[in-house]
Amino acid sequence: MPGAVVIGAGPGIGRSVALRFAREGLPITLIARTTETLAEVAGAVSSLDVPVRSLAADSTDETALRAALDTATTEFGLPDVVVHNAAIIQLDAPGELPASAQLDAWAVNVVGALTAAAHVAPAMARRGSGSFIITGGMPEPKPQYVSLSLGKAGVRTLVTLLDHQYGASGVHAASVTVAGPVAPGTAFDPDDIAEHYWRLHTQPRDRWQREVLHDGLAGEAVTVGATSDAHGDQP
Repeated sequence: MPGAVVIGAGPGIGRSVALRFAREGLPITLIARTTETLAEVAGAVSSLDVPVRSLAADSTDETALRAALDTATTEFGLPDVVVHNAAIIQLDAPGELPASAQLDAWAVNVVGALTAAAHVAPAMARRGSGSFIITGGMPEPKPQYVSLSLGKAGVRTLVTLLDHQYGASGVHAASVTVAGPVAPGTAFDPDDIAEHYWRLHTQPRDRWQREVLHDGLAGEAVTVGATSDAHGDQP
């Protein structure tokens, strides 16, 4: 059975998303930079008695990331859903980071997602189905989080581009925008946030959303945008 791939399978949202999809019986591929992170999350997912594959790869290493996605496809088939959850979250005011550090943040926050999408979305489109979901944030840019604000704006644009490119062929590109610090037992509990990923993946095509906002205030995520397919526009 094709399953779910979680890139950036850390102890917060990544872990909760992996568990949410595993509860539906999907095989899970976990991709993260360190084996220590992978071991903890894989142990939790394994307790749900689904196949789990852990692969160490940095999302900024194009060769390693593409190889990990190929391994997931070889073992479980072309994924039903790929979640890109990798990000660099840091405080930096305008001009505080050198250009090289800004480029490093952009590579993690945006380019890794682009690499993954470029690798799996064409095959999903040929199949006629699939979801590619990116963890977003910063619904409003903040001057104390310059690199993250720029990165999350890039994520929003990337989702729009993917929707225009692949949406008409059946690939649901979307983001979950998280408007606060993630912590268990708070309004930004990762288990609650993970529900949005499952809901996006299982939405009927005529109700696809391109972005939902978890603002920590309402019981349901706020709809930010519909897909071009839902609007009836040409991709």
